[in-house]
Amino acid sequence: MSRSRTQAKHVDVLIIGAGISGIGAASHLKARRPGTSFAILEGRNEIGGTWSLFQYPGIRSDSDMPTFGFGFKPWTHREAIADGHVIKNYLRETITENGLDDHIRLGHRVLSAEFSSATGLWTVTAKRSGSRKNVTFTARFLFLGTGYYDYEAGYTPEFSGVEDFDGPVIHPQHWPEELDYSGKRVVVIGSGATAVTLIPAMADEAGHVTMLQRSPSYVLSLPAEDPIANALNTVLGYERAHRVIRRKNIMLTRGLFKACRRAPKLMGTLLIAAVRRQLPQHFDVDTHFTPNYKPWDQRLCIVPNGDLFKAISAGRASVVTDRIERFTTTGIQLESGQELAADIIVTATGLNIAPFGKIQLSVDGQAVNVPDRAPYKAMMLAGVPNLVFALGYTNLSWTLKVDLVCEHFCRLLDYMDSHGYDTVQPVLDAPHMERVPYMDLTAGYVQRGIANFPWAGTRDPWTVEHAYEKDVERLRDAPVDDSALTFTTIQSPALAS
Repeated sequence: MSRSRTQAKHVDVLIIGAGISGIGAASHLKARRPGTSFAILEGRNEIGGTWSLFQYPGIRSDSDMPTFGFGFKPWTHREAIADGHVIKNYLRETITENGLDDHIRLGHRVLSAEFSSATGLWTVTAKRSGSRKNVTFTARFLFLGTGYYDYEAGYTPEFSGVEDFDGPVIHPQHWPEELDYSGKRVVVIGSGATAVTLIPAMADEAGHVTMLQRSPSYVLSLPAEDPIANALNTVLGYERAHRVIRRKNIMLTRGLFKACRRAPKLMGTLLIAAVRRQLPQHFDVDTHFTPNYKPWDQRLCIVPNGDLFKAISAGRASVVTDRIERFTTTGIQLESGQELAADIIVTATGLNIAPFGKIQLSVDGQAVNVPDRAPYKAMMLAGVPNLVFALGYTNLSWTLKVDLVCEHFCRLLDYMDSHGYDTVQPVLDAPHMERVPYMDLTAGYVQRGIANFPWAGTRDPWTVEHAYEKDVERLRDAPVDDSALTFTTIQSPALAS
């Protein structure tokens, strides 16, 4: 990855973020528009986004990799639910295979981006790591592949007495490399995807791991390896099998989601029954694995090969459902009066979310207040020219949406070039349309930060469809030209130069 000062500071497309979204966008541009110049600015000093930021034990995908991987690059690893380092290797392979290395500038954290209608260009200001001086870039288009996690800090509630605890208190987003938990008593606070990943991963070495939860989550056990996918790869080869496997997995995942929405009581009963079968007969499933919400009001927590249930059944892990009264010098005092002894406490209490990497956007000197902007086809912002963003699905693999956005973006550029247009801007033609949250999950991390995101509309093209089949219709199949888009041509010496 390059950090050379001699590289061009002006490009056709400036991509922010070298995670799965940014790498996907660059790969699509390279394949579909070989004459388009682009660069990727990454604030951290390595690629991978989430998969290089999070280093806690057991970090892995919570979606199947044939759909979480790119549509243009088959997933060839035998495990369909893969560890973080395997995913990062897949991303490195994508960079190498598509010749993206020279386009990536690491250590460039973008602070602001201003669009000028006079020139039709974005001016982007970034802070380079190790330098006190900022650096600027100009670009015709800005592509935001920043994800929605706040990389600066995870979420930890205020716990009474936390300063009294004698051991380390660790948030998974800031996992220390040197942490030795062998033989130690570990309490993991939380019941979400991070907690159910951490506990079985730590249980083999730790003395004992306790999952302390205020309330349970729905947990679904899936095989780490997909025997059908592996058989198809053997018989058909990776390229041909890839398309079949993706269709199969999309259909199954969408089918599960729709079933949960249409028959939540039945599906809740089935999900809890599946958990009951994997735990000892005396285990109190009603208390510890029976949520008080409907399935898919929050994301399902996936456990490959039932590893969490195996750790509990073997006695290496346990679950306590209670509320915290305070931390003590030796552990956690619960409201029930019980005290959990601990040498290490892990606060898997959630993440913070923020739109577009907290970059300050402005158009012609006027700051863009993101919550005031409606999302056009969930990939552009009303009133903001030449900007595209990729935010993936909450109920399906993130990358399925990224691929569709990138395909549509390339088609949009083709259309503009063929008609001689310099700018495109979505214009909201229904200012009094009812607005709804960008994501409709009840999870705490969503509820804490969703007010900072664009508020979706209730009529197309301003809706946010967490439904792959609907986005295929409007992003892959529908024409680019749309009555909600305004295209312009700029007669400007600055642009011509």
